[in-house]
Amino acid sequence: QVQLAETGGGLVQAGGSLRLSCTASGRTFSSYAMAWFRQAPGKERELVAAISPSGSSTVNDDAVKGRFTISRDNAKNTVYLQMNSLKPEEPAVYYCAARPGPLSRYGQYDYWGQGTQVTVSS
Repeated sequence: QVQLAETGGGLVQAGGSLRLSCTASGRTFSSYAMAWFRQAPGKERELVAAISPSGSSTVNDDAVKGRFTISRDNAKNTVYLQMNSLKPEEPAVYYCAARPGPLSRYGQYDYWGQGTQVTVSS
C-alpha cells in the first residue's frame, strides 16, 4: 500500500511557475513508476508527465513539453512537477499517482493522492 500526498498548488499568474511535490509513504518508493495527472472542470483526467522508478526515463504530454519537468528523489520518497510558463487554460486539480513496475503512459495507476488545485490568472 502506498499513500501519496501532494503539496505546492496555488494561484499563479499566466506565464508564471509553480513546483508541485508528492511525498509517498512506504519503503518501496523506488520500485514505483510515478505520474502527474490533471483534471479541469468538465474534462476528463489526463496524463501530464510520468517517470520511471529509477528516474532515468520520462514522458510528457505534448501540450506541456518544454514547459513542465517531472523529476524524483528516491531518497526523499518524493516526485516533483516543475511547471513553467503556465497558461490561462491550464487551471486544474493536479494528482500524483503511482504504479508498481515500469513507466507507462497508458497503463493503470493504482495509487492516487487527494489532488492539489492549480489556478492560473490571466
